[in-house]
Amino acid sequence: MIKDILRLTRPKQWIKNFFVFIPMFFGGELFDTHSLWLTAITFVAFSLVASSIYCYNDIVDVDADRQHPVKCHRPIASGALSVRMGYMLMIMTFVLGVAVMFLLPPEVKSQVMAVVIFYYVLNLSYCSKLKQYAILDVCIVAFGFVLRILAGGFACELALSNWIVIMTFLLTLFMSFAKRRDDVLRMNETGEAPRKNTVRYNLTFINQAITITASVTLVCYIMYCVSPEVAERFETPYLYLTFVFVLLGLLRYIQIAVVDQKSGDPTKVILRDHFSQVVVVAWLLTFLLMIYVI
Repeated sequence: MIKDILRLTRPKQWIKNFFVFIPMFFGGELFDTHSLWLTAITFVAFSLVASSIYCYNDIVDVDADRQHPVKCHRPIASGALSVRMGYMLMIMTFVLGVAVMFLLPPEVKSQVMAVVIFYYVLNLSYCSKLKQYAILDVCIVAFGFVLRILAGGFACELALSNWIVIMTFLLTLFMSFAKRRDDVLRMNETGEAPRKNTVRYNLTFINQAITITASVTLVCYIMYCVSPEVAERFETPYLYLTFVFVLLGLLRYIQIAVVDQKSGDPTKVILRDHFSQVVVVAWLLTFLLMIYVI
């Protein structure tokens, strides 16, 4: 039972919510204990609310999941958990997520809560209907990550750079298109669309979309690093050197998607691919060194 509950609420997917720490990291407050505490609260709240959405998604998709070669093993689709239990967990995790946000101080609580509630409503709409529309589906997924960094910024009372918002949207849009590529491959192999909107994608379109979003993401990152306000804030003109790690990370993800054809779940890619882990850690350490040490 416990194992099935964990599979339904998907705590492994909580790694996505570490995006709430981005404003604190880029804002130079990584070692500020107060900001760290507020961001940690926001992370937990976002994670619990996200688990509520996962429950709802599996309830809505139960019939389609039973026809899917992999998703048929999900707790509700396989019958390990009932739909009623799914609704109970959905409500419970949402209530807990909202309760956690009451630990935030009054001056930031309302803003963070507004972002999290908007994220919740948007994703309920996504699970119910919006994910059936091609392009709109990946844009909503990417916008969800923008909402994460907005919540993190509000929690620490840090203004977000335009470049950070743009890069977050583009990077997660790139990964979402790569994930859709696996759906197209499965459709080409089996003749059945894993999602209703998969028929509105094909490999030519997906490959071009991946190339465009990866290219624009890299350009935006470089422009962010060389912008005068960033160089002045961090007191170093050498941030642009970190673009090497961003380029390597993008190329590696494209290799996994196009050559290995294993980009179905971005979270699993990050957790399993050692090359990607090394690149991310190297980027973090280099950026950390330039912002907080040098």
